[in-house]
Amino acid sequence: MQGAKNKSRRRFILGGLAVTGALVVGWGVMPPRQRLHASVPLPLSGDSVALNGWVGVAQDGTVTVAVPRSEMGQGVYTALPMLVAEELDVPLSAVRVVQAPIDKIFGNIAMLKDGLPFHPDDTGRLKATVGWIVGKVARELGLIITGGSSSVKDAWEPMREAGATARAMLVAAAATEWSAHAADCRTEAGFVVHADGRRLAYGALAVRAVTAGPGEVRLKTPREFRLIGRPQPRRDTPSKVNGSAIFGIDVRPPGMLYAAVRMSPVIGGTVVRVNSAAALKMPGVLKVVDYAGALPEKSGAGAGVAVIANSYWQARLAALALDITWSDGPLAGLLDAAIYADFAAKLEREDGYAYYTAGDMDAVEGRASGVAKSLQAEYRAPFLAHAAMEPVNCTAQVKDGKVRVWASTQSPGFAVEVAAKVGGVAVKDVELQVTLLGGGFGRRLDVDMIAQAVAIAKQADGHPVQMIWSREDDTTHDVYRPAALARFSATLDAVGNVLGYDNKSASGSISHQFFKRNLGLPAGGPDKTTAEGEFDMQYHIANQRIRHVTVDSAVPLGYWRSVGHSHNAFFKESFIDELAHAAGKDSVTFRRELLRQHPRHVAVLDAAVMKAGVAPAGRAHGVALHQSFGTIVAQVAEVSVEGAEIRVHRVVCAIDCGLAVNPNIIAQQAESGIIFGLSAALFGAVTISGGKVGQSNFHDYPVVRLHQAPAVETIIIASNAHPEGMGEPATPPIAPAVANAVFKLTGKRLRSLPLKL
Repeated sequence: MQGAKNKSRRRFILGGLAVTGALVVGWGVMPPRQRLHASVPLPLSGDSVALNGWVGVAQDGTVTVAVPRSEMGQGVYTALPMLVAEELDVPLSAVRVVQAPIDKIFGNIAMLKDGLPFHPDDTGRLKATVGWIVGKVARELGLIITGGSSSVKDAWEPMREAGATARAMLVAAAATEWSAHAADCRTEAGFVVHADGRRLAYGALAVRAVTAGPGEVRLKTPREFRLIGRPQPRRDTPSKVNGSAIFGIDVRPPGMLYAAVRMSPVIGGTVVRVNSAAALKMPGVLKVVDYAGALPEKSGAGAGVAVIANSYWQARLAALALDITWSDGPLAGLLDAAIYADFAAKLEREDGYAYYTAGDMDAVEGRASGVAKSLQAEYRAPFLAHAAMEPVNCTAQVKDGKVRVWASTQSPGFAVEVAAKVGGVAVKDVELQVTLLGGGFGRRLDVDMIAQAVAIAKQADGHPVQMIWSREDDTTHDVYRPAALARFSATLDAVGNVLGYDNKSASGSISHQFFKRNLGLPAGGPDKTTAEGEFDMQYHIANQRIRHVTVDSAVPLGYWRSVGHSHNAFFKESFIDELAHAAGKDSVTFRRELLRQHPRHVAVLDAAVMKAGVAPAGRAHGVALHQSFGTIVAQVAEVSVEGAEIRVHRVVCAIDCGLAVNPNIIAQQAESGIIFGLSAALFGAVTISGGKVGQSNFHDYPVVRLHQAPAVETIIIASNAHPEGMGEPATPPIAPAVANAVFKLTGKRLRSLPLKL
């Protein structure tokens, strides 16, 4: 049978990975790489001393915490220090954050493990074995990446262990000082306190603690938490309000020059000839440079030239004055229609990769009796740009055999590697300063802008150069969220039970492109991001088949907030609503019946529906439930339709993300994710014509404005389970929730994004 064949192939591929890992002599039985002590020093100031790779303590009691994730508005500069402060027993106000150095202990293990193409309900040995191997590989690779809503999830154990170990060392130092037993000591608010009332501040103990053995290290239980689980204000807010926060575009090293670029208007185009005479005569212009050969394959940054000048505006005006002859290359005829036609043709011809099968779909499809209804539907989603508020930029200096880079990046490790390669130096000769990010959304996982900036700086006679893309550059040279086409078919019996559910989709693969251009790995194998949100649903349907056909994309692809979930949730949750309607059942009741084996999902759904209440006259409630990055989210969108305008007035969002480390940040991320997703649902579309991107700025790539933003009410379900992701999970459900409400109001089923009447 086809389902059995695909399942067998899946086992062969993943089983092969397991065998390969097991054959590495000696490696498989070695203990996992430790994540407490770094091989490079913790960046400390003044009289601070390091107690481990994550934590330092100064004589005045200030605690330095290394944060290995980039702050791009998701709150890691608050949430991650909370983990250390909780276990160390210090107030959050005593903690100073520093960017972690490049070291393997700071690698993101959770993100790589979460990329495995297993169903969340899979508890089998294969999943456990492959997960163990990938975890070991991830520790060895030590990739420092901010993405996949994994920051808190990955840091939950190592950062708490770092805090608890430092605390135990301080207690041991105090016990030695007092000739007492460590068991007679406790800690509170930055002090070690003896049972007889004696107290010593951490600052007074720090130097001795460096050589003190920690003894038994015990992590707190949730009942003992005093900080975790309680709302805390964002630590980065004051600097952003008073303007002192430093983003990539704000750095000002001495002697800095500016660069503006002109890139090929056609994807994959190249420069034939440049006449720079007029530009070089303009005020402040110093040089026109070619950065050819520095860019990774299929990156957003296109071939072109840059103008170096004394100010950005001078550089920008001169770049526009360049007379450039372009070679459009093989993609000059590329059209949206052809891309979707290719998807459709491959869906017809190819079986695709079976990410999940259950029961016997072949038998269901061959059965005529007992089938009351059969449904088919086709959904599509367009390419999307990231459109972060801070446009792409990078500052670089190449001087005396060293490369210095100032960048708002989500991938410090990749940034250092590409800077060394382009700058012609060893990795140890690259100094990277990671700034705040004015929005990332996955765009700054790529390092094409680093390569471009370093290539330009190589020709700037030792001056640091700040390269800034215009909004038009940013929109037309992105690495885009893939376009996708999905087909569904299902059969129901006479009482509305789903007998069979088939879903096959087609799109390009982000991971194939990303890992090839950033790690040089060959493209191949299953890419979970293509089918996530489809194959990993928790609705119990006895007979299922979920497949994906990967189509090589000429358009550069990149990770976009919530990745495959961003469109697959729209496909899946809209079709589930179609099934409910065909079954003659209320959409919430229908979902509850399919979730009988998942009480946590039912609880989230019920919480959102109960809070939403009854829709006012002239409006309708649309419901969507989706799990992504380990977090379950249900949303109820309150929608009205006025002529051809879809208006979202209110969104109720219920969340089960495991233990809520900082409820404030969780609510903020829910609001942010909903607005981000709503912008895509109502407006977002990147079109390709003649190999060119058709959008350029916010006039033709709009986002939700203040007057269009709905009221958002967030419900956080109490839990002591391991924390899961929260940066992205609120984005996927909003598009289907709105579409399902529109169907109630108009009877029209909108199956393409953005939603248009």
